[in-house]
Amino acid sequence: MVVATMTTSFMVLVGIFFPSVTGIMAGSNRSGDLADASKSIPVGTIAAILTTSFVYLTSVILFGGAVDRRLLLDKYGASLDGGLIVAQLCWPHPMVIVVGSFLSTLGAGLQSLTGAPRLLQAIAQDGIIPFLAPFGVSTARGEPARALLLTVCISELGILIASLDYIAPILTMFFLMCYGFVNLACALQTLLHTPNWRPRFRFYHWSLSFLGLSLCIAVMFMSSWYYAIVAMALAVIIYKYIEYRGAEKEWGDGIRGLALSAARYSLLRLEEGPPHTKNWRPQILILCKLNDELHPKHRGMITFASQLKAGKGLTLIASVLEGEHHKMIGEAQAAKQSLMKIAKEEKVKGFVDVVIAGHVTDAIKYIVQSAGLGGLRHNTVILGWPYGWRQSTDARNFSVFIDTIRAVSTNQDALLVLKGIDKYPCGSDKVNGNIDIWWIVHDGGLLMLLPFLLKQHKVWKNCKMRIFTVAQMEDNSIQMKKDLKTFLYHLRIDAEVEVVEMVDGDISAYTYERTLMMEQRNEMLKEMRLTRTESQRLVQNIVDHHHEIGSTTHIRKRLDTVQEDTPEDRPVANNVDKKKSSRKNDKNKSDSTESFSNLLKIKPDVMNVRRMHTAVKLNEVIVNKSHDAQLVILNLPGPPKHTAGEQNCIL
Repeated sequence: MVVATMTTSFMVLVGIFFPSVTGIMAGSNRSGDLADASKSIPVGTIAAILTTSFVYLTSVILFGGAVDRRLLLDKYGASLDGGLIVAQLCWPHPMVIVVGSFLSTLGAGLQSLTGAPRLLQAIAQDGIIPFLAPFGVSTARGEPARALLLTVCISELGILIASLDYIAPILTMFFLMCYGFVNLACALQTLLHTPNWRPRFRFYHWSLSFLGLSLCIAVMFMSSWYYAIVAMALAVIIYKYIEYRGAEKEWGDGIRGLALSAARYSLLRLEEGPPHTKNWRPQILILCKLNDELHPKHRGMITFASQLKAGKGLTLIASVLEGEHHKMIGEAQAAKQSLMKIAKEEKVKGFVDVVIAGHVTDAIKYIVQSAGLGGLRHNTVILGWPYGWRQSTDARNFSVFIDTIRAVSTNQDALLVLKGIDKYPCGSDKVNGNIDIWWIVHDGGLLMLLPFLLKQHKVWKNCKMRIFTVAQMEDNSIQMKKDLKTFLYHLRIDAEVEVVEMVDGDISAYTYERTLMMEQRNEMLKEMRLTRTESQRLVQNIVDHHHEIGSTTHIRKRLDTVQEDTPEDRPVANNVDKKKSSRKNDKNKSDSTESFSNLLKIKPDVMNVRRMHTAVKLNEVIVNKSHDAQLVILNLPGPPKHTAGEQNCIL
């Protein structure tokens, strides 16, 4: 009786033909033993595929000519009591097929047993997967003994399972994964035009690799979709582990090349136009000052950026070292490593750079103009408050600050000036209280966005927002409060609103005196063009005039200590020089006294007094309303367009 089954399945056909291609990587596995691998592998692999395919196709024709069609339809040999059709055709005895099958299986096993250990040894020696390092050791004869022992153990596990139905899907998945990744690597190297990708085999196109990759993935899911998912997940885990360990080898990384191409494409897309207002978020440039140890002087600036960004968008950290480039390149590298370490500790995802320049102001201007790349540029600059400028005789202490503000304003970037940053909470703290926003200048909502972004971080999550706006006596405070609440409602920001009325009171003596001191000092330095010693003497006279002698003793001492050598301090050759020096000193003192008398006649400008009065009253209101707030945010108008009297912006 002949049992015929008319139906069949794709997987049955795959199971018949698939073993003919499982040895396609045998040449690559033994590439280390070949004299000319780049020549032998293509020729040998193609010859093996053609030979195997010819034998299989010839067998189909021969079986079709020698066996009845109805018997061929019996795929499982039920008509022959489980026997093989080929055994009935063999000569001189059916056992020849059994012996041949055994030898063929043994040969395939030995082939895998010789190729797999060498492949495992090569992976271990490359250091791609660190825990495989012990298997990279060879014997005195160059044999991978440890890798061979591991391969034998894995093979023995497959034998102990004792069921090809369970083993075959697993082996099929890993074979197909191997072939698929080879095709993917070839296609990526070709599309990315990698300089070191120079295949000698001319009859190749990247589309063939993609076709092979697609077929491998399709066969994987057609064979067993759950085994396919497990195999892909395992491949991803291994890749992420290699990436985590930071493996870097001479043959590079194809995924990195793909990332560079994607980055270039994205940067070009960003150049097509400015971002929409709805998508705007601060892209930050931090101008970080370094101390003598080349560490950030105010680490809280980086902490603030981390909490403001929460890992989103762009963050650039830049610093300037004053000096010559060829002499300070080592210090610049050390400072960069220090900034990168702190940025990593603060979980700031961004870029770090240190610039060497002869003048700090010029370097900052260049950084503000050129930082970033293409459309990936900053729109917000974070700057620290210049502490200690009052005690310093160096005018650059505040001139650098003002020049930086003017450069940022000219570049049309937002500017965040941080004061009291050393008291800023770190990333592990949790703050409870209020965040006060003083809306002095209408800036389109940026002032409202900053505290909202801060509240997304766990440090400020439990804080409440309070918004204060300033109104004059002639303003309608009730309508202003109503309009501001409506504005916040449309912004979907939950905050308390309070309108503070500024009462026009009498100008205090403190305000008048402070304005007078400012104008006297400016007039002294601008018009008279005195030397450093004379300038300090006049400054001391102004201080003595406006304050009691006892309260200014320490100021006089400080000014005296920084004076340059006077003619009395220099050695003289004869009495004539002493007399000339004495007359010169008397003349200087007389000029200084006359200049001082003229300065005392100056009366402050009415508008300057009014501005100082407004600033003092506003400062008193802010201190009174926000003395218990955890954070105070306020906006101020930009710097004046003209440079005359710019020191008044900070004084």
